[in-house]
Amino acid sequence: MADAEFSAAPHPFANPGYGKRTAPYQTPRSTADFAHLAPREAAVAAYIDRLPDGSDISVKTPARHLPYGQCALRTALTRITRAGHLRRGRECLDGLWITRTWWSRTARDDSWWSAFQRGDVPERKPTRSRAYVLLAALGRTDAAMSLSHTECRALAPLVDAWFARDATEDDVTRALTRGLPVSVHHPAALARRRLTDKLPPEPVRRERPPLRLLECATCGTPGYAESLRDGDCGPCRGEQPPAARTVPLPAARVRDHAAAARNAMAAPPRVPESPRSPAGTATP
Repeated sequence: MADAEFSAAPHPFANPGYGKRTAPYQTPRSTADFAHLAPREAAVAAYIDRLPDGSDISVKTPARHLPYGQCALRTALTRITRAGHLRRGRECLDGLWITRTWWSRTARDDSWWSAFQRGDVPERKPTRSRAYVLLAALGRTDAAMSLSHTECRALAPLVDAWFARDATEDDVTRALTRGLPVSVHHPAALARRRLTDKLPPEPVRRERPPLRLLECATCGTPGYAESLRDGDCGPCRGEQPPAARTVPLPAARVRDHAAAARNAMAAPPRVPESPRSPAGTATP
């Protein structure tokens, strides 16, 4: 689908805290990102991928900007979800559960999304590291910063240090390509100097992992991480929810409860008192 067929109007943002949120550890953007999808789904995915975080990607809003109706978009988003690019769910922030929509340009399998739900995000370990891929593609952003294989391997640890401080690929690319001198004689030396001098500060880490409940990609049931298998959750496979576990009382508590029950049974029955007569009258 040609970009010219999309609406030229700016795509609206969702309310603060909602909308598109990019999942971590994305690979650099390329023309083959969505080649495994059907043409319509690939066009929708490419459009969403280029939207900034916070954009409203509910069904109604993209339908006003793409040449597809709501029914077609709902089907496309379902297939994109099944392909591993999209997950909807809820996240607990300061005791309040809010709706989240996570987007991944890189297709993720169910085990990755389950780990993401638990706050234990597994970084993909490709043959070429994430940092190497970014550096090798730098020349396509600005030919003056083209690097050799040896230079990419030598500079990759410096880029990894940026990633460890929550920098994105776009952050690193901007730092290495913006404001270049008229003539770049030694791109590797310039890249090393900028990666060192512009290293971002250490991020503020939260003490606890986030509380998330992702929806099953098939039925939409939230909180499927423990029962997901082969892409379906327990309810999709017809399984019954696990029985509630009972926690036995300590022996001392059991003895106390038994003694209290025996004392209650041994106590004489209480005789209700006769109603008192009003002053100056006798009871019959």
